[in-house]
Amino acid sequence: MKTLLICPSPRPSVRPLAEAFPLALVPMFGQGLVEYWLTHLACSGVKQVHLLVHDRPECLRALVGNGVRWGLTVEITNEASELTPAELLIKYDQQCGPAPVQNGIAMLDHFPGNPQKPLFNSYAGWFDSVRAWMPCAIMPDRLGFREICAGVWVGLHSRISPAARITAPCWIGKNVFIGPRTVIGPGAIIEDGSFVESDAEIVESYVRPDTFVGQCAAIKNSLAWGGTLINWQTGSAVTIHDAFILCALRRPKRAKNAGWLERVAEICTRNKEESEVLLKDLLINKESSS
Repeated sequence: MKTLLICPSPRPSVRPLAEAFPLALVPMFGQGLVEYWLTHLACSGVKQVHLLVHDRPECLRALVGNGVRWGLTVEITNEASELTPAELLIKYDQQCGPAPVQNGIAMLDHFPGNPQKPLFNSYAGWFDSVRAWMPCAIMPDRLGFREICAGVWVGLHSRISPAARITAPCWIGKNVFIGPRTVIGPGAIIEDGSFVESDAEIVESYVRPDTFVGQCAAIKNSLAWGGTLINWQTGSAVTIHDAFILCALRRPKRAKNAGWLERVAEICTRNKEESEVLLKDLLINKESSS
């Protein structure tokens, strides 16, 4: 009765998304993808979850812990590389015997129940999938959000000017400031802690947490990723050098990779065959970085 979840490694097609966060933790409506999946599995009656992580496992451990927040038992394993579901099934059977994985294997590259909308193949696919998930983002464990009118969700401690024009569908996170005469939506997703000055326009676009959008700035069909603007239709990106137009209010903390000794200690807890593979990989990486 265990579900195996494969957390994705960085994808070249959406590389900037994974610069500050593993893809499983990129904020979408204030939560990472792994959080939506764990809530979904808990509501489905699953009791045990095993996360297979190649990219920055310490970030997943810091957020997920042992799974008690969801009423789950969660185990996290650091993999030497990202496995496919077929590879994982073979590895699981070799280590644990022929007992079936009754709740299945899933790659965390889509929202729960939406495999037809992959997240990480392109910016257009990412935005389309995220926009479609907007009505589903308020899962049973989410508190503090309210639907102020049909299709417009707002988080706690956000201030919206009465002179702003808000058009559904639209998501405004927690601690967001929306200035007067702004045009927000349709299809606007503004994450927690962002500040949008007067007369700005955000349409069919995503604004990353803690982002400043300046007066009269127009963001359309784009991802505002700190000081970078990515057109999700074409994939083109431009860096905005004028902080009065667009900038990050604070830089997200980058997770430090586990040190060499920490990795050795973790490897020593594995079975012999897996440890030999991981130790070999670790030594190669250490030699190449020396």
